Amino acid sequence: MKDNQMTTSAGIPVADDQNAITAGERGPVLMQDVALIEKLAHFNRERIPERVVHAKGTGAYGTFTLTRDMSDVTIADFLNDQGKQTEVFLRFSTVGGESGSGDAERDPRGFAVKFYTKQGNHDIVGNNTPVFFIRDGHKFPDFIHTQKRDPMTNLKSPEAVWDYWSLNPEAMHQVTILMSDRGVPATYRNMNGYGSHTFSMWNKQGERVWVKFHFKTKQGIKCMEESTSRDVIGDDPDHAQRDLVESIANGNFPQWSVKVQIMPEKDAETYKVNPFDVTKVWNHSDYPLIEIGTLELNRNVQNYFAETEQAAFAPSNMVPGVGASPDKMLQARLFAYQDAHRYRMGANYNQVYVNSPHATTAQNYQRAGAMAGVIQPGSEQNGVDHAGANYFPNSKGGPVEGAQTQEPPLRISGDASRYDRNAGNDDYTQAGDLFRIMGSDQQQQLVNNIAGGLSQCSSEVQARMLPHFERADASYGSMVREAIAKITGMKQAS
Repeated sequence: MKDNQMTTSAGIPVADDQNAITAGERGPVLMQDVALIEKLAHFNRERIPERVVHAKGTGAYGTFTLTRDMSDVTIADFLNDQGKQTEVFLRFSTVGGESGSGDAERDPRGFAVKFYTKQGNHDIVGNNTPVFFIRDGHKFPDFIHTQKRDPMTNLKSPEAVWDYWSLNPEAMHQVTILMSDRGVPATYRNMNGYGSHTFSMWNKQGERVWVKFHFKTKQGIKCMEESTSRDVIGDDPDHAQRDLVESIANGNFPQWSVKVQIMPEKDAETYKVNPFDVTKVWNHSDYPLIEIGTLELNRNVQNYFAETEQAAFAPSNMVPGVGASPDKMLQARLFAYQDAHRYRMGANYNQVYVNSPHATTAQNYQRAGAMAGVIQPGSEQNGVDHAGANYFPNSKGGPVEGAQTQEPPLRISGDASRYDRNAGNDDYTQAGDLFRIMGSDQQQQLVNNIAGGLSQCSSEVQARMLPHFERADASYGSMVREAIAKITGMKQAS
């Protein structure tokens, strides 16, 4: 058989891929045409359910080079030893749109990085913003429903969006970012990425610190004004995908400076804001950015579906030395992301190449489930075959626990209850601070973008929303009022 002989998925040669087997030249097709049946059956199953959020994405491989040894704060292998390189896969995405939506929509951008480390895969699943709209995962389905299509009209609903935000001022900081010029990055290469959440790190002495991750673009921040983004969506809805693929293909490898903020564990008890609230940032004057490395993308995917579409990131993928924090949104995501992947792709989604560990071997006792296509490597040790063992402990020489990677204990206090997530929270100062550091042109873009959507809402929603802007900054509120009045006047005049 020729090396390039076409075969069925079982490896059986296909003699003719042009014509179906029929009973006579004009007769009906026969069931015995197994190549035809396989081809059609596979075609009918070429889609898996798209992600509820982050449906449209762009991915590429690259490297993370550590430029500052972090062994003083973490035992994580990929953050130890200056100069160490780790393979990565990064998936960019828009958040609210469907898989066919435009790349230039006003929307947060997903920024998810998978580090293929020697200790297993470590995922930082973030956005291009340092904060988020809500601080408690209990509200995530409600919030996302407002960003999706109306269940009756199947249209996007400004009324739902602003009605929700008017009732949940914790979103003010993120709304101010989203509606600013940074709400539409020019390309994926021209935006920052953030881990957004607070994570923990611990060293060999068991000392814990709190950490935030920042990825600062070396290409410079570039954004689109609203009118430009509308034109781009019409001309080339896939412009960001095209830009990244062509840039890497041409050897123009994009890079990001990887930086962290580090907070001593005890500081969390007295810091001026809740350091585990994802609607808040830590002031850089309090906890400066520390550069630790460079992330570069230098290899395009070979198969978009197999790699980018099936790439599965989970904040719960944390190697020893990096852990979670009491961040309520992060705690909810630790469950939700893995559960979403099991629903979309099946229990063995981590056996797909893009999700499997590349620098080490996965060893566990998970032996079954749909698409269990990988025989556990290392099933024979010291001449003993333990591949049949799906239990622990066992006497078959199977993988064992590694107590040396145990996270140090975290002190917990208080009574278990449903605490009011908004009690005592200041949802306006940081949004106002952001408004005040904007230039006059940025401020005008911000209020025009807000007014464009809010002017389409009922007077009741407008009346609830406008005071939130005023509480953030008096000028912020008055400028939004004026912009809405201008749009309303123009509509009445026409």
